[in-house]
Amino acid sequence: MDQFENELKELRIVLSDVQKQQFEEYYKLLVEWNEVMNLTAITDYKDVMKKHFFDSLTVVRAYPEILTEAVSVIDIGTGAGFPGIPLKIAFPQIRLTLLDSLQKRLKFLQEVSDKLELGEIQMLHGRAEDYAKQPEFREHFDLCVSRAVANLSTLSELCLPYVKENGKFIPYKAEKAEAEIEAAQKAVDLLGGEISDKIEFQLPGGDMGRTLVVIDKIKKTPKKYPRKAGTPAKMPIV
Repeated sequence: MDQFENELKELRIVLSDVQKQQFEEYYKLLVEWNEVMNLTAITDYKDVMKKHFFDSLTVVRAYPEILTEAVSVIDIGTGAGFPGIPLKIAFPQIRLTLLDSLQKRLKFLQEVSDKLELGEIQMLHGRAEDYAKQPEFREHFDLCVSRAVANLSTLSELCLPYVKENGKFIPYKAEKAEAEIEAAQKAVDLLGGEISDKIEFQLPGGDMGRTLVVIDKIKKTPKKYPRKAGTPAKMPIV
């Protein structure tokens, strides 16, 4: 924990004793539940702290507003809660929505939320394509984040419909994402976005690279998007 706390200084994040305890409890619950369901292949304490917790918080490099503002954030395909839960622990003022297609993962996340006393977190069970058509979620969020494993064209179709105009979609991609970014340019433009930046860096220790792609929502997403469930992954916009 001391190392994690020290590394967070480069992100200008200072944790209270309560927040440190919340990260410790999150780790314990993650390992405990991982024994009965597949949440993560990474279970070593130091690796979880770096490759899940610290990594999740690096979005401050691209979106410093999250440090202080009560922004609305949706995490698409949240899985075991990354990046959404670490963001809520570090920045309790945010209004967080977690979306995942597996009910049992959301059950785990509800227990995390309850045990850590994180306050109200909205949990959505289902496909991103379906919720994006509902008026209460469409173009509703200041920030959409995703660490889901999908190409950027597909992710943009799943995520940009949730972002309000002048908001941002920031996917977490691997290092050297230039080709993927280039291939997604048409989709991003079509869906009302504009790629304004890409932020490349190494996680502490230098053995894992990360690219944050900053996509500004500059106009409304056409009503026909996203297409029906499964289509964005099977037939990405190219």
